[in-house]
Amino acid sequence: MADDPLTRSYDAIVVGSGATGGWAAKKLSEAGLNVALLEAGRNVSPKEFTEHKPVFQLKYRNMAGAGAWRKTRPVQTQCYACTEYNYDWFVNDLENPYSTPADKPFTWQRLRIVGGRTLCWGRQSYRLSDLDFKAASHDGYGQDWPISYQDLAPFYDIVEEYVGISGAAEGNPALPDGHFLPPMKMTCGEVHFRESVAKNFGRTVTIGRSAIITQVHNGRAACHYCGTCERGCVSYSYFSSPFTTVKDALDTGKCTLLTNAIVANVEMDPTTNRANGVTFVDGTTRQTKTIRGKAVILCAQALESTRILLNSSTGSHTAGLGNSSGLLGRGLMDHSTGAGASGELPQFQDTPDPYSGPHRANGIYVIRYRNTSKSTKQPNFIRGYGFQGSAGAVFNEEAEGFGAAYKKAVKQGTYRISIGAFGESLARDENFVSIDPSLKDAWGIPALHISMTHGENEKALHEDAAESAAEMLEAAGAKNIDIRSTVAEPGMAIHELGTARMGNDPKTSVTDSYCQLHDVENVFAMDGACFVSSGCQNPTLTMMAITVRACDHLIDRFKKHEI
Repeated sequence: MADDPLTRSYDAIVVGSGATGGWAAKKLSEAGLNVALLEAGRNVSPKEFTEHKPVFQLKYRNMAGAGAWRKTRPVQTQCYACTEYNYDWFVNDLENPYSTPADKPFTWQRLRIVGGRTLCWGRQSYRLSDLDFKAASHDGYGQDWPISYQDLAPFYDIVEEYVGISGAAEGNPALPDGHFLPPMKMTCGEVHFRESVAKNFGRTVTIGRSAIITQVHNGRAACHYCGTCERGCVSYSYFSSPFTTVKDALDTGKCTLLTNAIVANVEMDPTTNRANGVTFVDGTTRQTKTIRGKAVILCAQALESTRILLNSSTGSHTAGLGNSSGLLGRGLMDHSTGAGASGELPQFQDTPDPYSGPHRANGIYVIRYRNTSKSTKQPNFIRGYGFQGSAGAVFNEEAEGFGAAYKKAVKQGTYRISIGAFGESLARDENFVSIDPSLKDAWGIPALHISMTHGENEKALHEDAAESAAEMLEAAGAKNIDIRSTVAEPGMAIHELGTARMGNDPKTSVTDSYCQLHDVENVFAMDGACFVSSGCQNPTLTMMAITVRACDHLIDRFKKHEI
C-alpha cells in the first residue's frame, strides 16, 4: 500500500507554489526539514507550452470574443496573458467568484497551477530602496517598514544570483543596482531616448531588469528571443518556479507536492494557540482533508493568503487568524497604472520585419525621479512613479489590398515610442478585503469581498506622469504625441500587496519583520500580503528576497527547537 502523504506530520506546510512558495519549499527542504507544498491547481508540463505554436493552429485563431472558454473567464481575459493558448492555467471565474461594491470594480487576475503567475509574469525585477522602506520618514505618510534596505540587500543578492536577472548598473540611488547578467540591447530609438532624457532632464533610462537569462545560467539556456513568454518557455530561460525552486525542493526528497489542494483554513490547537495544520478541499473529488505540520507558511498570493486567515476564525480568534489589531485585510495596494504617452520618431526609418529581428520580451525603464530629494519634491502628491516602455518600428495595421502590394503596404509602418507609468499605491485602511457573508466558491469556501479605489494622490501622480512623459518624448523629437492620464481600474497592475502588513507593534501591524503573525508564533504570511508600502517598482523580486530572509530565520528557530 502506497504511503499516504496525509498521514505524515511535516515540519512545514507551504501553501502556494509560485514565486514565494517555491522559494520557501526550496530553502526549508534543503535545510533538511520535511515540507508539504500545497498547490490549489494541477501540475504543469513543458509539453503544453505553446510559445512556438502559430496562431493558425488554434481552433478560434485567438480572436477576440471567439471561444466558449471566454465565457468562463470574463475577469481573466482582462489580462493580456490569458489567451486561447493558455486559458486553462487561469482560474475559472464562475467557480472562483468574489464580490466588490457596485461603484468600486476590481479585476483579480490569477492562476491556479503549479508555479502560479511565474508561468506568465512580466519578469521585471527591481529592488526597493530606503526611499521605499522608509517612505514615511521622508513624507510623514503611513508607516516605515520594520526592515531597511541594508537588512534585505544580502537576500536580494541570493535571489538574483540564483534566478538570473539581466540588466545594467546605473548607480542611481532610487533604484539600487544588483547582480546582473549581461543586459539585453536597446533599439536605436531607445538609445536616442535615453541620451535625450539624460541631456535634457538628468533622468535615467535603462534597459529593463528582467528575470530572463542572457547566457547559460544554473543549467538553463539563454533566451532565444521568441517573445511570447506568457505561453511558457521550453528552454527555461525565464524564471518560473516549477523548473527552478520547486524542482530543487522536490529533488531533496524532503518535499512532498500535493496538487489540487484548495486550502480553506488554518487548523489551530486551542490549548497551545499554535497552528497544527491546514484543512483543504480536494479540487477533483471535493473531499475535505487535513494535513498536519509544525509551521504553516502562506504563500498563496496576498489576497488568497488573507482569505485563508480570515476564514480561520476560532473562539480565540473571532475576527480571523492574526487579526487582534483589526488590520487583517486592510491597506490593500495595487500599483496605479494608465498614464503615459506615445508618439512617432520620424528620424528613424527602420521597417518592421517579423522574420529578421529578435523579439525582445523586455523594454526600457525610466527610474523614478519625483520626490526623491528636496529638489524633486512635488507640491501635489507624495511618492513617485517609474515608466516602462519601448521604441521600434511597427506594422501598418490599417493597410489595405492583397498579395505583394499588401505585404509592402503593411511594412510601411511607423517608428513609434511608448512609455507607461507604474505609480505607487498608498496604503489606506479604507481599501480592504473581507469575507463575503453569502458568497462561496465551487468548493464551498467563503469568498472574498474586495473594496478598493485609487485615491486623489494616485490621480495627481498620474496627471503629472502623463505630462512628464509627453515632455520627454517631445524633447526626443517625437511627433503626433498621444497623452494618457486616466488611472486604470485597481487590479490591472496585477501587483496586489498589503492586507497583512509587517511591523514591530502588534497594534499597528499583522506580522513581524520575519512575516510571522504577531498572534500565532508558527503561522507566516510570506508573500505580498506583508508589504507595508508598495513603492513604484514591480514587487516580485522583493517578495522573493523577503521569503528567503524569513525562511533563514525560521530554519534557525527550528534548530533552536522553538518551532
